Amino acid sequence: MHRRTALFILVMPALVSLAGAQPAAVPANPNIDMEGYLSVSRAAAQHRETRRLSEADFIRMSREPGTVVLDARSRERFDELHVKGAVNLSFPDLAIASLERLIPDRATLILIYCNNNFRNAEGPFPAKLASASLNLSTYITLYNYGYRNVYELAPLIDPANSGLTFEGSLLAQRP
Repeated sequence: MHRRTALFILVMPALVSLAGAQPAAVPANPNIDMEGYLSVSRAAAQHRETRRLSEADFIRMSREPGTVVLDARSRERFDELHVKGAVNLSFPDLAIASLERLIPDRATLILIYCNNNFRNAEGPFPAKLASASLNLSTYITLYNYGYRNVYELAPLIDPANSGLTFEGSLLAQRP
């Protein structure tokens, strides 16, 4: 009995100390702002509501002088198949300097599309979860960098039955 009491007396302070222990403080990183991102995301979502286009409107607007059709998929997927005339700047490369080089005027008309706009083309347009759609990330990022003249292709389209014109290495392989 004395042994148990002695063990209890020795172990108890350690248990109390562990119970009250605080996790080590994680240093702040001024280059990562979750609250800012969430705030911008909410504003971009509201802005986006009137900026989703039918296929016909997307095609019509893509023909306007100075319009940039932006494809933020990987270079590999872009090279396989993309909307004719689109420029590629993969999502990880959307940054201050690359956007200033590609689209220096923030008033430029920008049209975007992504994997989730196309069906029956899993190779060049692999599906993502709807909540992880590249259109959403790209729209929020462009909005965050001050681009407000951004429009998004809305429908789900089969490239084989589309009014859009495509180009890429997959088309060159067809007989």
